[in-house]
Amino acid sequence: AGAGATAIPSVILNTGHAMPVLGFGTGSPSKPADLANIIVHAVRLGYRHLDTASMYRTEPTVGAAVAESVRAGAVPSRTDLFVTSKLWISDARPGRVVPALRESLARLGLAYLDLFLVHWPVAATAGGLPVDKSTLVEFDMEGVWRGMEDCHRLGLARSVGVSNFSAAKMERLLALAAVPPAVNQVEMNVGWRQEKVREVCARHGVVVAAYSPLGAYGGFWGSDAVMESGVLHDVAAARGKTVAQNYLNF
Repeated sequence: AGAGATAIPSVILNTGHAMPVLGFGTGSPSKPADLANIIVHAVRLGYRHLDTASMYRTEPTVGAAVAESVRAGAVPSRTDLFVTSKLWISDARPGRVVPALRESLARLGLAYLDLFLVHWPVAATAGGLPVDKSTLVEFDMEGVWRGMEDCHRLGLARSVGVSNFSAAKMERLLALAAVPPAVNQVEMNVGWRQEKVREVCARHGVVVAAYSPLGAYGGFWGSDAVMESGVLHDVAAARGKTVAQNYLNF
């Protein structure tokens, strides 16, 4: 880490690659106009894991921030950053996975991703939001995962995984996978502890990554279970930290 930066610890994935445990997410109902500058500043402060997705429409901005972080000397090279992106439901079909990743890489201006996730165990013929239920089709888990395995074998994604998979879906995926998922990224916080998912993933060496760990406070899907918790406020105050600092253990 550079001067003034905080060193963030990493966890070793089942592929042998290190994933920083604290990531900078870029999924938001509204994208700040200066998002690229915000990301570069985050890198200067010590963030090394940048999380985007095709659906977020922030891949070009994240890619620009990666390039600027290297150019400005915030990190020595692109290899010092861990970049995650995700396969959207309109591409979650056999034959579309590798092309979709290549399109994400083109938008990012990168040669590879550190982690590529199946965003949801859902498939659709169209990709807009909100999702039109009439466009939903059967999710071919095995066919999609074979495409994810191809992404890994081609070197386009150093690790592959999933997001929003239940414990039952994880068991099914792990039974058919030749290349096991490295990560399952799910919504998890003090109000939604995901015990079953964590148990299955721990048993199979899959890292569980939490999104919205602060309860998506202020988001349309969020709650105040974390940020307005009286207990968490008391504990944070006793330690001289904010609720977010204390809750994330920083």
